[in-house]
Amino acid sequence: MKKLLLGLTAALVFSGANAADYKIDTKGAHASINFKIQHLGYSWLTGRFNDFSGTFSYDENNPGASDIRVSIDTASVDTNHAERDKHLRGDDFLDVEKYPEAKFVSTDIKTMADGNMKVMGDFTLHGVTKPITIEAKKIGEGEDPWGGYRAGFSGTTKLALKDFGIDYDLGPASQHVMLSLHIEGVKQ
Repeated sequence: MKKLLLGLTAALVFSGANAADYKIDTKGAHASINFKIQHLGYSWLTGRFNDFSGTFSYDENNPGASDIRVSIDTASVDTNHAERDKHLRGDDFLDVEKYPEAKFVSTDIKTMADGNMKVMGDFTLHGVTKPITIEAKKIGEGEDPWGGYRAGFSGTTKLALKDFGIDYDLGPASQHVMLSLHIEGVKQ
């Protein structure tokens, strides 16, 4: 009986050994939230959000128990063009005075047969919350040169602007925005 209890205790301890909490490393600029959208169907307009923060927990043995929370300062939109950024911050698009924050909260994470992941969650943008799925993959994890431990992931998703109440007409080729996420977290 004693051996059985010791074995169960060890199994519980080691099954949670991979679970860890991370803070997204925005201070060191080791994370980014980028986007692209077709410009009138002729080219790609690219940009990013400069200010965001977040945390995630990750358990390789139980991905469904993992948790991701990200908050984005919508006024930090940056397309490297001041006039366009001013327009994007206005009520035609992000309306940052009324909706200063976009956020993502995961609801489930599934590991696929190829090792990639589907990260499901609720995304709030422009005052509207909708479920989205992010196609993600783990880039790697391990000790860093400063005595910490890091884990990194990348992911993509496609959003229909009209789903989030943004209906400014940029033409039929410009109805969706592609998000590209690169997230590196420092173990807490």
